[in-house]
Amino acid sequence: MEENLQFIYSKEFWYVSAFINTSKHKGMQKSKEIEDLVKQKLANLTDDDIYRKELKESLLDMAKNIELSCTWVPYLEGFPYIDENSDIKFDTVGYFQFDVEYYKNNPAMKEKLTPMLIQQVPFIILEILKDFEKREENRGLNLDTESPIYIFATSDSTRPKEIEWTQLNIEKYKKVIAYWTVIYSGQWKDYSEKLYDKRIENNLSNRLSELHFIRRNSGFVYMAQDNYNRFFESYMLQYVLDPTPKMRTVLFALRSINESLDLLFLKAQSHGLVNLEMIEEKIKNLRLLRGLIQTKLSIIYNELDYNKRQHYTSVLKHLLKIYEIDHIVKRVNEKFVIIYDSMRELYAKKTEENQRRTERGVNLLNLLFGAGVLADLGAVLMLWLNIGEGETNTMILNAIISLIIIGILVITIVYYIYVKASMKTSDILRTVDAIIEDSQGNIVLIKRKNPPYRNFYALPGGFIEEDENPKEALVREVKEETGLDVIILKKLGEYKEKGRDPRGDIHTTVYRCRITGDSTVIRGGTDAISAEFIAKSELKHKSLAFDHKKILKDAKLL
Repeated sequence: MEENLQFIYSKEFWYVSAFINTSKHKGMQKSKEIEDLVKQKLANLTDDDIYRKELKESLLDMAKNIELSCTWVPYLEGFPYIDENSDIKFDTVGYFQFDVEYYKNNPAMKEKLTPMLIQQVPFIILEILKDFEKREENRGLNLDTESPIYIFATSDSTRPKEIEWTQLNIEKYKKVIAYWTVIYSGQWKDYSEKLYDKRIENNLSNRLSELHFIRRNSGFVYMAQDNYNRFFESYMLQYVLDPTPKMRTVLFALRSINESLDLLFLKAQSHGLVNLEMIEEKIKNLRLLRGLIQTKLSIIYNELDYNKRQHYTSVLKHLLKIYEIDHIVKRVNEKFVIIYDSMRELYAKKTEENQRRTERGVNLLNLLFGAGVLADLGAVLMLWLNIGEGETNTMILNAIISLIIIGILVITIVYYIYVKASMKTSDILRTVDAIIEDSQGNIVLIKRKNPPYRNFYALPGGFIEEDENPKEALVREVKEETGLDVIILKKLGEYKEKGRDPRGDIHTTVYRCRITGDSTVIRGGTDAISAEFIAKSELKHKSLAFDHKKILKDAKLL
């Protein structure tokens, strides 16, 4: 018969990695906003917020009996990261730390808390953070909401008491330990022994009175009560808990660089969407970020070389392993090589194209000078003017030849300027966008499917195809992205400002349109996740792509 073991919950810590632009936001101010928002949500939790309905009563009671504080911890300052999807700038990467305790003054209720219950509230909080991050006033804040909130749960007592954590006892109680070591998991009776064996590997404690486990998305520390009271604040927080969100933040930064390189590579391979100078500048910036991360990692590796705390170095080695830091650094380095090879090819192609255009002008001069056209023309004029010899004829001849040469030079210069201008304008791409208002005054917006500005709202529109005029392109793009048929009412303006689109120098013409068919057929298509009618009062709360907020303001809709 399986022997029972119960860990008594003490408190927990949550971590969320984030980029922040400190010129726009103060980390501690944002942490206070997040803290107030979370407290407000938990105080007003409803049945609809709870996924596991069978846990509803327990979760509602936990939400009413939670103590929570949030602080911002900067880890890499002076870190000029630009989100390649949204083109938003940041200068610091770090993490928000939540200190959490349920039933602080009610030990009897703490005994009822299980990993299944503990994992539920962070799921709810993650959805709150996703909405918070999307607010327009929070541009300049990028939370890692793709990952679960990291939970570090702690315990300071067990039932039965005073267990010595020999390997034999760890094996004996492995099912219960396994539930606490991987908080984000079910507790199914038919899990295999192999899974439990995996979850109890790598106990990082070197004491028989403690258990220390760190996983990718959660951690668990048990310390006998006397040890907990004496050493948790002075040692455990600094040498076991704190390194975990720091390494997770390094992972978040590396992952972001990796994604940016992927997007830059796709841009470099997109015909007609290549601004090589801009891409090269962004790659240089990513190299700087890689260097800053590697400098921070060097400090960690030095700790491994020189720090004599065996337990602490075991934690660092374990974190490097579970987050696969060396592997990700290697992948990032390989991508830099690939994208540089690609850039060299693109520069070679662009140089060849520019040379061909320049050669046309040179060929014109060769035709006129090298082929002797001017000389032949001069000879003909000389024969004609020699009919009457004299100084006057010579002067006339010189004047005519000079005018011809000047004329040809002017033509050549004009042609050269034209070639240069055409080179420049060949890098400009043209798009169209539509402002569509229904009979109730709602505006049609799409949610973008692809970078840049993936998951941001935008006006429907797109690129003008070859041999297509702007109005034809607009009607086609609106149909493809929303399913709506429209007619164009009038042109509202052109937007050509540098930097308005992270893909390059893109000029957009905006038209006001009216729906001609059934508006209920609206749906997302091609590059749109969805297409929606948005009330004007809601527009200011939406995160809009590119300069579409400015366009709506210019149209007096915002």
